[in-house]
Amino acid sequence: MTGPVKATINVRRPVVVLAVAAVLSLGSIAVPSLHGNESVAVATDDSGTKAPSAKRQECDTVKDSLRPSGSLPSPGAMPSGSTMAKIQHRGRLIAGVDQGKYLLGYRNSQTGRLEGADIDIVRMIAQAILGDPDKVQYVVRDVADRTRLIEQGQVDVVVNTFSATCDRQRTVEFSTAYYDATQRLLVPAKSGVDGVEQLAGKKVCTSIGSTTEVVLRKPQYGLDVVTLAGIPDCTVALQQGKVDAVSSDDGILAGMAAQDPQTKVVGQPLANAYYGVGMAPQQPDLVRFVNKLLERDRANGSLAASAQKWLGAQLNPVPPIPAARYRDS
Repeated sequence: MTGPVKATINVRRPVVVLAVAAVLSLGSIAVPSLHGNESVAVATDDSGTKAPSAKRQECDTVKDSLRPSGSLPSPGAMPSGSTMAKIQHRGRLIAGVDQGKYLLGYRNSQTGRLEGADIDIVRMIAQAILGDPDKVQYVVRDVADRTRLIEQGQVDVVVNTFSATCDRQRTVEFSTAYYDATQRLLVPAKSGVDGVEQLAGKKVCTSIGSTTEVVLRKPQYGLDVVTLAGIPDCTVALQQGKVDAVSSDDGILAGMAAQDPQTKVVGQPLANAYYGVGMAPQQPDLVRFVNKLLERDRANGSLAASAQKWLGAQLNPVPPIPAARYRDS
């Protein structure tokens, strides 16, 4: 897997977080191409970030992903009529990502490039289809809009700490998992808090529309749940004393703690989630292709190396790469 240049980021997190939060809170923005063939669209609309829709019929079983078949075609030689061939003909992969999750998907302030463990996955796919990991158009959206990007056909893939749930699988097809995330807490380092049981009645912030919100709202925790557009926004609220803790996946919180030494990641896992690449159900060939890539990079160690590179300093040990689970159709 092609890895980006390692970033050197000032650890004065309040400045960094406020800058990111300002970007995420803007209306419609045009961001020019910053490096080579890379282009970025910070896509927003008037509807803003919405809470989950009204409760639908319950589901509790997450489907396995589509089994890959055959061998991988050479980059730039995609099968005629395939989804991959359409991407090749277009000349770029369109990917929904984040630019505010340090270590996972963020903009390197020195190079202007998007980097992180999620971005490595995007670059892997672009390299395999187009022969160039930089031939990507990035579409930056809040986490609550990930599903909508796919439903509206705005992107080929979403790689944005996107975990498969049975509700999301109504309209999104997920690849096999490339990371096993656990939900934990980010708190002020001197708060004395080391678990969720100490936060009953306190304000805990997370991303609106995320699976972490569902977990935090469980009655046994007794939390005052605050939801904002993204974890960077929650971290600003924590720094300003407006909330008592932030909850998200361990990799996301590791990035926040790495930039702000006045915070730390604490607590036993509240839940776990498997990150996958989100794609349209109408494009099963692309799903099988991505799964073949992930299968290759599990075997050759590239997935583990990427996770270790980005998260190893904060998460010791880094969770092992999940085994693939397949269905045939």
